[in-house]
Amino acid sequence: MSISNNDVQHVAKLARLNLTAEEEQTLTGQLNAILKYAEKLNELDTENIEPTTHVLHVSNVMREDETKESLSIEQVMRNAPEEEEGQFKVPAVME
Repeated sequence: MSISNNDVQHVAKLARLNLTAEEEQTLTGQLNAILKYAEKLNELDTENIEPTTHVLHVSNVMREDETKESLSIEQVMRNAPEEEEGQFKVPAVME
C-alpha cells in the first residue's frame, strides 16, 4: 500500500489545510515511509502469540464501593443561591 499526492490532497481538504506543493510532496514521502516501516511487522512470526489489548499487564486498581452517609437536603441547600421546594432554582434557558 502506498499514499499518493491525491490521497494527501484529499485528507488536507477534509482537514481544511492549505498545503503547498512542496508540503504535499514531503507528507507523501513521510507517510509512505511510515507505511513501509509498518509493513515490516508482517514479517514477524506471531503464530504462538496471544492477542492482547495492552502491552502491559493492567489490573483494576479501584477501591470497593462503600456506602457512606450523605449530606442532608438542608446542608446541600445552604450552597444554593436560590432554592424552591428542596431543589436548586436556576434561571430559565428556554421561554
